[in-house]
Amino acid sequence: MKKLLLLGDEAIAQGALDAGISGAYGYPGTPSTEIVEYIQRNKEAIEKDIHRTWSANEKTALEETLGMSYAGKRVIVTMKHVGLNVAADPYMNSALTGANGGVIVAVADDPSMHSSQNEQDSRYYAKFALMPAFEPSNQQEAYEMPFLAFDISEKYHLPVLMRVTTRLSHSRAGVDRREILKENEKHLPKNPNQFMLLPAFARKKFKHLLAIQDDLVKESENSPFNKYTDGKDRSMGIIACGLAYNYLMENYDEGKCPYPVLKISQYPIPRKQVEKIISECDEILVLEEGMPLVEEMLKGFLKNQKIKGRLDGSLPRDGELNPQIVRKALKLPELPSLKIPQIVAGRPPALCVGCPHADTYKALKLLINKYGQGHVFSDIGCYTLGFLPPYQAINTCVDMGASISMAIGAADAGLFPAIATIGDSTFGHSGMTPLLDAVICKSNIVVIILDNDITAMTGMQESQVNGRIENICIGVGVEKEHIRVINPLPKNHEDNVKIIQEEINYNGVSVIIPRRPCIHVLKKRKK
Repeated sequence: MKKLLLLGDEAIAQGALDAGISGAYGYPGTPSTEIVEYIQRNKEAIEKDIHRTWSANEKTALEETLGMSYAGKRVIVTMKHVGLNVAADPYMNSALTGANGGVIVAVADDPSMHSSQNEQDSRYYAKFALMPAFEPSNQQEAYEMPFLAFDISEKYHLPVLMRVTTRLSHSRAGVDRREILKENEKHLPKNPNQFMLLPAFARKKFKHLLAIQDDLVKESENSPFNKYTDGKDRSMGIIACGLAYNYLMENYDEGKCPYPVLKISQYPIPRKQVEKIISECDEILVLEEGMPLVEEMLKGFLKNQKIKGRLDGSLPRDGELNPQIVRKALKLPELPSLKIPQIVAGRPPALCVGCPHADTYKALKLLINKYGQGHVFSDIGCYTLGFLPPYQAINTCVDMGASISMAIGAADAGLFPAIATIGDSTFGHSGMTPLLDAVICKSNIVVIILDNDITAMTGMQESQVNGRIENICIGVGVEKEHIRVINPLPKNHEDNVKIIQEEINYNGVSVIIPRRPCIHVLKKRKK
């Protein structure tokens, strides 16, 4: 098969395609977005008519995935780490329902928070759910893992988590392809009650999940992705997980580390190999991206050996690893660093020139100055930059959809005015349900749905609510006369200020929709 130059995300996508998927679901979120995008534009996926459209949010994406698995097909679902929080309900329960066709839950974590609210570690979800997990150390493994992951998923009738991090997702390497597998034939579960979680069934399923844990450990112990390499110097043993293995090897010529090394890329952790390295070495250094999951688990294996890693300060507790940080933990001499002259002055992120949100925030800020700071709750998207100068128009950003929910709570506490700003795609993701709450409770809030005709921040995906926002608002019960559409342009500034003020004065739920396409969408359409 031909060799391809692929991003880590693209390698996962190509691996899933070649392993015989019939569908890919997901919600765009950096650094996971390119997995579905690659499948969407892949010629073979188009010819085979593999399902490849975005879902409204991560929860629905995972539930749709379970539906395709129920019909016996192999399927992958993608999201970023905070998206797994949104999908946690079906994710945890899917460990009990299990899978019929193979299921991979591909989650991209973001250590150092390059484009995220936190840097949580998705491996904890796999441990929590008692679910197998894979963590590639390079693009070739990212491509090959879906083959084994689907096999294990179908062997144990259990979804499998596949965790990557930003650097692997967004770096390229050559990938050798394998023989392409055919898609599964459609077939329903042999057990008609497999996906029924009535308590009487769920209790039995949980006992079964516990019973197969030793088998899952054996799978890890025999995995081609977990590798024990002996070393002459046993004063220290190194356990390196996923991408951290590459950071380790970069510090030694030709990858010849003098210490015993256990590379872990498949979980549950391989107990025999862990016990071996612990018994042979005086102390253990654990290298892992994210949180100290393996480091904490090793405490249960040990009596006297010293465990070094993020918990004892050998590695920083936050942020990404890199070869230099690993080098310091190995007590190797620091390499001379090359100082790069600063040619261009540092520039903080900002709304694009011509962004429609800028004109909305100018109008909103003019009004908010009358009431003081602390009245505008916002959300996650490029419009979150309205917090920065020169706008300084918003006060909060917590999670997808929280702007409307927090405005409701603040209004309940007596705050006036209570205003929410939320993007069109985020509204479709998690904003409709709190808007329904607001209508039922007759909350005195103003919801500004910033409609720029696209999911801009994650790469210009189509929004699920495109052309439907007014009908959705009417459908949940917002009064028609208080659904106002404005055009955020400088020439309309005075009229827009007047409309926002009128809706602030209204005692009830108002929705204002500033509608103008993202400046980059217009450029693409002109081309």
